Amino acid sequence: MNNALGPLMLDLEGTSLSDFEKTLLQRPAVGGLILFSRNYQSPEQLLELTAGIREVRPELLIAVDQEGGRVQRLKAGFLKLPALRLIGELYEQNHEKGLALAKICGWAMAAEVVHHGIDFSFAPVLDLFTLQSEIIKDRAFAADFASVSLMAQAYVEGMNEAGMAATGKHFPGHGTVIADSHLELPVDSRAAEKILENDYQAFARSVAFLGAIMPAHVKYPSLDEDCAGYSSYWIKQKLRKELGFAGVVFSDDLTMTAAHSAGNVCVRTDLALAAGCDMVLVCNDRSAAVEVADYLEAKSAIDAFGEGSDNDEKLSLRLKTMSAQKKNLSDLYNSQQWLDASAAIDELLKNSSRK
Repeated sequence: MNNALGPLMLDLEGTSLSDFEKTLLQRPAVGGLILFSRNYQSPEQLLELTAGIREVRPELLIAVDQEGGRVQRLKAGFLKLPALRLIGELYEQNHEKGLALAKICGWAMAAEVVHHGIDFSFAPVLDLFTLQSEIIKDRAFAADFASVSLMAQAYVEGMNEAGMAATGKHFPGHGTVIADSHLELPVDSRAAEKILENDYQAFARSVAFLGAIMPAHVKYPSLDEDCAGYSSYWIKQKLRKELGFAGVVFSDDLTMTAAHSAGNVCVRTDLALAAGCDMVLVCNDRSAAVEVADYLEAKSAIDAFGEGSDNDEKLSLRLKTMSAQKKNLSDLYNSQQWLDASAAIDELLKNSSRK
């Protein structure tokens, strides 16, 4: 079996693998799988699902959005996680307590996710908190980049302790635009210096402890005419060259409405990969995912990704850095660390509900 990882991340339709999906996951263009709420019923079902995925393709990256608050795909039977803004509010009252809780939340989220056979959550959000962005809002830690970076570092320390690499999103910042990129293409019309001296700095101060970054489906016309996810200026020049980021770059979902402006799904894939993305997400559209897999495999001059090409081999090795580092979590729920973490998180949620 080819152990290389291709540049396509896709999704599943239900709570178990269909025969078609078992075949799909073995295709050389595929390197990752993202789980959504529709793929989850219970912790027991999730363990069975991830074990089944590993049986079909052991090295496949399995991801989820388990940020906390409004964005938590795994709910029933999992610890309820706070929105990052609640951590930020505690930090603003007491820096030491806020940073301690950020680390606790990062560890608890990651430990539980890894325990159930998933490699990583696309977290944390590094966007700045503003009142105008409904899609980000309480998903962000704070309104200033210095606080965001400090809390993110503590959160990621917790994630790393549990064996999970972190993904910062949505580069170079989604928090200041009103439009929801799931529904339309947001445009950040601010002057270049406003973006570079604020939102961008949250990422600039965080790249050293991130395993991956996800660009925003947002256009910043004062700096570049292309949406950040399709922009070599943002990914190759600013992120790779200026900031020296050597980790993985994941596109955001190419089926989102904001991504459609570039053309059909194969054109979008080409643009994202050419701009510097290592892996593209094509979700909630099975026919589009299959179309991209067909396109990538037809385009490749070799039989399988990662064999016969130095670039493909380097890509596969880079992607594999996002695999979970398996820790001894067999008795997770009885460990003192888990009991203390869940109590601290429950207390934060209770205190916030009293406000």
